[in-house]
Amino acid sequence: MSKAIKEIAFKKQQIQKPFEKGDEVEVASQEDGLICSYYTATIISPIGSYLYRVKYKTLFSDDESVPLEDVVTASKVRPVPPDQRKILSENNFRLYDVVDVFANDGWWFGFINGIVGEELYVYFPTTADNIAYPPDVLRLHQEWSNGKWIFPPEQGIFN
Repeated sequence: MSKAIKEIAFKKQQIQKPFEKGDEVEVASQEDGLICSYYTATIISPIGSYLYRVKYKTLFSDDESVPLEDVVTASKVRPVPPDQRKILSENNFRLYDVVDVFANDGWWFGFINGIVGEELYVYFPTTADNIAYPPDVLRLHQEWSNGKWIFPPEQGIFN
């Protein structure tokens, strides 16, 4: 795995201000098989200065009867990125754009390495998978840095 991919995969989020009960967030997973994925959750409560109890929106108990709850470190929590529909229509993705794909209950980091008709082929560097997706399950990848969302410089949106 390249240094740039490792920096994204294992990035610790910068804590700008504490999250509060009810805040919508994304929680990074760094477990084997789930590296470079984020899951939407709601803060149930802060626990001290560096932990949060969260309730996931898309992850459920084994019998799928209740949303999973977990205690996570503040370094794995970031705000939900802004809605990109205002800045990006389905036809704006380009070859080599760095993207997140909503699949398997979370957002997964990859990049577009092929476009065939309406299908966008996304390469996932942590698993070496290359999978076709429709544009409506993709968003441009953004990083939370110094209290704001930024697009990585290699994004096609800046070229």
